[in-house]
Amino acid sequence: MRHVSRSLGGASCILLAASLWGTTATARTFAPASAGPVAVGAARVIGGGLLLFLVALRGGALRDLVTRGTRSRCLLAIAAAAAASYQVAFFAATARAGVAVGTVVTIGSAPVFTGVLSVVTRWPSRPGARWLAATTAAVAGCVMLVTGGHLSGANAAGIALALLSGFSYAVYAITASYLIASGAEDRAVVGAIFGGAAVLLLPVLFVSPMGWVATGRGLAVTAYLAVLTTTLAYLLYARGLRTTAVATATTLGLVEPAVAAVLGLIVLGEHLTATGLAGLGVLAISLAILAWPSPRPTAAARSDRAADQPQKAPAGQ
Repeated sequence: MRHVSRSLGGASCILLAASLWGTTATARTFAPASAGPVAVGAARVIGGGLLLFLVALRGGALRDLVTRGTRSRCLLAIAAAAAASYQVAFFAATARAGVAVGTVVTIGSAPVFTGVLSVVTRWPSRPGARWLAATTAAVAGCVMLVTGGHLSGANAAGIALALLSGFSYAVYAITASYLIASGAEDRAVVGAIFGGAAVLLLPVLFVSPMGWVATGRGLAVTAYLAVLTTTLAYLLYARGLRTTAVATATTLGLVEPAVAAVLGLIVLGEHLTATGLAGLGVLAISLAILAWPSPRPTAAARSDRAADQPQKAPAGQ
C-alpha cells in the first residue's frame, strides 16, 4: 500500500480515501436490521483503530512519536477525542436529520472549519483564493446534490450534531497534519489517533446491542468498514497530508457525498432530479480544479525572485 500511495501523489491519495469513505453509507445498508448507526460506527472505529495501531507498531515509529514530548502526546489525545467525537456525532446526526442532510452538513462544514482553524492557528499553508473559490463552489454543489435527492426532514438537533461532527473532523485533520508536517511518521500518527479513538468508543459495545456482529452479514459489513473505509482510507489520507495542505485535503474530501450519491443511484436504486445531477457536476468540476497541480514557477521566475531577495553579508563583515 505504501508503494501505491507514493506513486499516486498527495491529492490522489486524498481523493481515493474520500471515495472509500463514500461507500460507507451503502455498506451500512447491508448490515442486519438490529445494527444501530452508532453501534456500526463504533464497530468500524474499534476494528479499524486496532488495525491501524498494529500497523503503527511496525518499525518503532509509534514509540518514537509518543516519546517526542508532552506536547505531542497532548495533541494525540486531542485528535483521538476529535476522531471519536466525529464518528459518534456523525451517526447521531444522520439518525436525526437524515443521511443526506447529515452527511452534507458534516462534510460541507469541515472545509470551512478547517480554513478558519488554519487562520486562527496561523498554519503555514493557509488557504488562498483558489481554495476559497473551489470550496465555495463545491459546498454549493453538495447543497444542490442534497436538494435534488430525497431530502429527509432535518431538525435543529440533527444540524447541530452534524456541525459538531464537521468541527471535530477539522480538529482531527489539523492536528494530524501538524504532527505529520513536524516530522512524525504518517502511519504512526493515524495509528495512535485511531487507537485512542477505539479505546474511547469501547463503552458503546456495552450499551448497544452488538449481537449482529456475530452474524455473517454483520461480520462482512464490519470487516469491510474496518479494513477498507478506516484502515486503508486513513493510511491513504495521512500519506496525502504529507504533500497536500490540510485545507485543500478537507475540501477534496467532499468527493465522499458524490460517491455516496452515485452508489445510491446504481446500487440502491435512488433517484436524483436535474438539480441533483447539476450539483454532482458542479462538485466534480470544483474538486478537479482544486486537485489540478498548480503551475510550477519557471527558471526565469525563480531567478527573478532570488534576485529580489536581500543578499547576506559575508561572514566577518
